[in-house]
Amino acid sequence: MDFPPIETSRLVVRPVVAEDIGACHELFQAIGFTDRESGETETRTQCLSWLNWTVQNYRELARRKQPPYGDRAVVVKDNGRFAGLVGLVPLLAPFGQLPSFGRVERAPFSAEVGLFWALLPELRGHGFATEAAHALLGYARETMKLGRIMAGTAYDNTPSIAVMQRLGMRIEENPYPDPAWFQITGILELNR
Repeated sequence: MDFPPIETSRLVVRPVVAEDIGACHELFQAIGFTDRESGETETRTQCLSWLNWTVQNYRELARRKQPPYGDRAVVVKDNGRFAGLVGLVPLLAPFGQLPSFGRVERAPFSAEVGLFWALLPELRGHGFATEAAHALLGYARETMKLGRIMAGTAYDNTPSIAVMQRLGMRIEENPYPDPAWFQITGILELNR
């Protein structure tokens, strides 16, 4: 399944390319995806490894006719600036703990398709995350024929929760303390 670039009124959502390395490194540092104790050279090497893996992942998934999981670059049309990443990712969690999935304590983990977004801090607050995620949801619904998309975040990540709400996601809180990272889930039924 090929994943072509998607254009919105202000953005282009496209595959990550080698030239994105500097912007991806900046983003990863800003959102804590790099080891804060590692030096600049080491974190840049880790980011380059991720970028190479991502590009190769596109090829292998397409070659094997698998769903186009992975991150995509979000670029501002007006100036060509890299704004961040959005993507479809495997999401593995104890969803059975959520109220609408049965509220079962210590539920086994199950897999869902997750929606991911991250923007450079200086480009937040302009609706870019919502716009890029909405474009990706359209692709997931129309081309991939997915029935449901989920997104996860922390209790205190109110900007991310706000994006979920603008996308029309139902917000559910894990009623149990474990696992500690499984806190807020946005759920969107796509084909109803």
